[in-house]
Amino acid sequence: MEPARELPTKADLDALPPNIKGEIIEGVLYTMTRPRAQHQNTGLGIGADLRGPFQRGRGGPGGWWILPEPDIELPNTPEIVPDIAGWRKERLAELPIATAIELVPDWVCEILSPTTRRHNLLIKKPYYARIGVPYHWLVDRDARTVTAYQLDAAAHWVELGVWGDETAARIAPFEAIALNVPEWWE
Repeated sequence: MEPARELPTKADLDALPPNIKGEIIEGVLYTMTRPRAQHQNTGLGIGADLRGPFQRGRGGPGGWWILPEPDIELPNTPEIVPDIAGWRKERLAELPIATAIELVPDWVCEILSPTTRRHNLLIKKPYYARIGVPYHWLVDRDARTVTAYQLDAAAHWVELGVWGDETAARIAPFEAIALNVPEWWE
Protein backbone atom coordinates (compact mmCIF):
# COMPACT_ATOMS: atom_id res chain seq x y z
CA MET A 1 0.00 0.00 0.00
CA GLU A 2 1.27 3.47 -0.89
CA PRO A 3 1.68 6.02 1.89
CA ALA A 4 -0.89 8.80 1.90
CA ARG A 5 0.29 11.75 -0.16
CA GLU A 6 0.18 15.11 1.56
CA LEU A 7 -1.83 17.63 -0.35
CA PRO A 8 -0.11 20.90 -1.23
CA THR A 9 -1.01 23.91 0.87
CA LYS A 10 -0.79 27.69 0.72
CA ALA A 11 2.53 27.35 2.56
CA ASP A 12 3.86 25.50 -0.52
CA LEU A 13 2.78 28.45 -2.66
CA ASP A 14 4.38 30.93 -0.27
CA ALA A 15 7.67 28.99 -0.51
CA LEU A 16 7.90 29.38 -4.30
CA PRO A 17 10.66 31.64 -5.66
CA PRO A 18 9.53 35.21 -6.52
CA ASN A 19 9.64 34.58 -10.29
CA ILE A 20 7.34 31.54 -10.04
CA LYS A 21 3.55 31.66 -9.84
CA GLY A 22 1.60 28.73 -8.43
CA GLU A 23 -1.93 27.40 -8.21
CA ILE A 24 -3.38 24.44 -6.38
CA ILE A 25 -6.22 22.92 -8.37
CA GLU A 26 -8.01 19.84 -7.02
CA GLY A 27 -5.04 18.86 -4.86
CA VAL A 28 -2.29 19.37 -7.45
CA LEU A 29 0.30 22.16 -7.28
CA TYR A 30 1.01 23.72 -10.68
CA THR A 31 3.84 26.19 -11.17
CA MET A 32 4.83 28.48 -14.02
CA THR A 33 6.88 31.59 -14.56
CA ARG A 34 5.18 34.91 -13.88
CA PRO A 35 3.54 36.57 -16.90
CA ARG A 36 5.73 38.76 -19.08
CA ALA A 37 5.05 42.40 -19.90
CA GLN A 38 2.95 41.91 -23.06
CA HIS A 39 0.78 39.31 -21.31
CA GLN A 40 0.21 41.71 -18.42
CA ASN A 41 -0.43 44.64 -20.76
CA THR A 42 -3.12 42.68 -22.61
CA GLY A 43 -4.79 41.71 -19.33
CA LEU A 44 -4.71 45.28 -18.11
CA GLY A 45 -6.31 46.48 -21.38
CA ILE A 46 -9.13 43.94 -21.18
CA GLY A 47 -9.75 44.68 -17.50
CA ALA A 48 -9.76 48.44 -18.10
CA ASP A 49 -12.20 48.13 -21.01
CA LEU A 50 -14.61 46.11 -18.85
CA ARG A 51 -14.20 47.80 -15.47
CA GLY A 52 -15.58 51.23 -16.40
CA PRO A 53 -18.86 50.13 -17.98
CA PHE A 54 -19.44 46.90 -16.07
CA GLN A 55 -18.05 47.52 -12.59
CA ARG A 56 -18.50 51.26 -12.29
CA GLY A 57 -21.47 51.71 -14.64
CA ARG A 58 -19.69 54.36 -16.75
CA GLY A 59 -21.34 54.13 -20.15
CA GLY A 60 -22.55 50.62 -19.37
CA PRO A 61 -24.89 48.61 -17.19
CA GLY A 62 -22.64 48.12 -14.15
CA GLY A 63 -23.40 45.19 -11.87
CA TRP A 64 -20.05 43.39 -11.99
CA TRP A 65 -16.78 43.05 -10.11
CA ILE A 66 -13.88 42.79 -12.59
CA LEU A 67 -10.58 41.75 -10.99
CA PRO A 68 -7.09 40.99 -12.32
CA GLU A 69 -5.51 37.85 -10.89
CA PRO A 70 -8.00 37.42 -8.02
CA ASP A 71 -7.25 35.03 -5.20
CA ILE A 72 -10.00 32.40 -5.34
CA GLU A 73 -10.42 29.52 -2.87
CA LEU A 74 -12.91 26.78 -3.67
CA PRO A 75 -13.45 23.27 -2.25
CA ASN A 76 -10.41 21.08 -3.07
CA THR A 77 -8.81 24.12 -4.71
CA PRO A 78 -7.26 26.42 -2.14
CA GLU A 79 -5.69 28.68 -4.77
CA ILE A 80 -6.69 29.38 -8.34
CA VAL A 81 -5.81 32.63 -10.06
CA PRO A 82 -7.36 33.44 -13.44
CA ASP A 83 -5.73 36.27 -15.40
CA ILE A 84 -9.00 38.22 -15.07
CA ALA A 85 -12.31 37.20 -13.52
CA GLY A 86 -15.72 38.72 -12.98
CA TRP A 87 -18.62 38.21 -10.59
CA ARG A 88 -22.10 39.63 -10.89
CA LYS A 89 -22.74 41.86 -7.87
CA GLU A 90 -26.10 40.15 -7.36
CA ARG A 91 -24.09 37.01 -6.44
CA LEU A 92 -21.12 38.70 -4.73
CA ALA A 93 -22.45 41.83 -3.07
CA GLU A 94 -19.07 42.94 -1.64
CA LEU A 95 -15.47 42.04 -2.16
CA PRO A 96 -13.95 40.31 0.85
CA ILE A 97 -11.44 42.42 2.75
CA ALA A 98 -9.12 39.92 4.43
CA THR A 99 -9.96 36.61 2.75
CA ALA A 100 -9.94 35.06 -0.69
CA ILE A 101 -13.10 34.98 -2.78
CA GLU A 102 -14.93 31.71 -2.11
CA LEU A 103 -17.46 31.94 -4.93
CA VAL A 104 -17.17 30.57 -8.47
CA PRO A 105 -16.71 33.45 -10.93
CA ASP A 106 -19.37 34.27 -13.52
CA TRP A 107 -16.65 34.87 -16.12
CA VAL A 108 -12.95 34.08 -16.44
CA CYS A 109 -10.39 35.21 -18.96
CA GLU A 110 -7.09 33.44 -19.51
CA ILE A 111 -4.35 34.90 -21.68
CA LEU A 112 -2.40 32.18 -23.44
CA SER A 113 1.38 32.48 -23.40
CA PRO A 114 4.16 29.99 -24.13
CA THR A 115 4.45 29.03 -20.46
CA THR A 116 0.70 28.88 -19.68
CA ARG A 117 -0.96 27.71 -22.95
CA ARG A 118 -0.95 24.00 -22.15
CA HIS A 119 -1.98 24.54 -18.50
CA ASN A 120 -4.83 26.88 -19.49
CA LEU A 121 -6.17 24.52 -22.17
CA LEU A 122 -5.71 21.13 -20.49
CA ILE A 123 -6.11 21.90 -16.79
CA LYS A 124 -7.95 25.16 -16.22
CA LYS A 125 -10.49 25.12 -19.06
CA PRO A 126 -11.97 21.71 -18.04
CA TYR A 127 -11.76 22.72 -14.37
CA TYR A 128 -13.76 25.88 -15.03
CA ALA A 129 -16.42 23.74 -16.73
CA ARG A 130 -16.52 21.27 -13.80
CA ILE A 131 -17.09 24.05 -11.26
CA GLY A 132 -19.73 25.78 -13.39
CA VAL A 133 -18.14 29.04 -14.60
CA PRO A 134 -20.77 30.27 -17.11
CA TYR A 135 -18.43 32.20 -19.45
CA HIS A 136 -14.80 31.70 -20.40
CA TRP A 137 -12.56 33.70 -22.72
CA LEU A 138 -9.25 32.49 -24.10
CA VAL A 139 -7.07 35.30 -25.37
CA ASP A 140 -4.28 34.28 -27.74
CA ARG A 141 -1.74 37.08 -28.16
CA ASP A 142 0.18 35.19 -30.86
CA ALA A 143 -2.93 34.74 -33.01
CA ARG A 144 -4.33 38.12 -31.89
CA THR A 145 -7.69 36.53 -31.08
CA VAL A 146 -10.16 36.14 -28.26
CA THR A 147 -12.38 33.07 -28.26
CA ALA A 148 -15.48 33.18 -26.07
CA TYR A 149 -17.23 30.14 -24.63
CA GLN A 150 -20.46 29.61 -22.73
CA LEU A 151 -21.14 26.61 -20.54
CA ASP A 152 -24.17 24.59 -21.60
CA ALA A 153 -26.52 22.55 -19.38
CA ALA A 154 -24.33 19.44 -19.80
CA ALA A 155 -21.24 21.35 -18.56
CA HIS A 156 -19.67 21.51 -22.02
CA TRP A 157 -18.15 24.62 -23.54
CA VAL A 158 -20.00 26.03 -26.55
CA GLU A 159 -17.90 28.37 -28.66
CA LEU A 160 -19.67 31.69 -29.10
CA GLY A 161 -17.19 33.13 -31.58
CA VAL A 162 -13.69 34.31 -32.28
CA TRP A 163 -12.74 37.99 -32.53
CA GLY A 164 -9.46 39.55 -33.57
CA ASP A 165 -9.67 42.70 -35.65
CA GLU A 166 -13.17 43.88 -34.73
CA THR A 167 -13.28 47.38 -33.33
CA ALA A 168 -16.88 46.98 -32.17
CA ALA A 169 -16.95 43.40 -30.83
CA ARG A 170 -19.89 42.43 -28.65
CA ILE A 171 -18.73 39.44 -26.66
CA ALA A 172 -20.88 37.66 -24.08
CA PRO A 173 -21.36 38.18 -21.22
CA PHE A 174 -20.32 41.78 -21.92
CA GLU A 175 -22.19 42.27 -25.20
CA ALA A 176 -23.88 45.45 -23.91
CA ILE A 177 -20.72 47.38 -24.84
CA ALA A 178 -18.74 47.30 -28.09
CA LEU A 179 -15.11 46.39 -27.38
CA ASN A 180 -12.13 47.43 -29.49
CA VAL A 181 -10.24 44.13 -29.58
CA PRO A 182 -7.20 45.31 -31.63
CA GLU A 183 -6.30 47.75 -28.84
CA TRP A 184 -5.58 44.75 -26.61
CA TRP A 185 -2.57 43.79 -28.76
CA GLU A 186 -0.89 47.22 -28.47
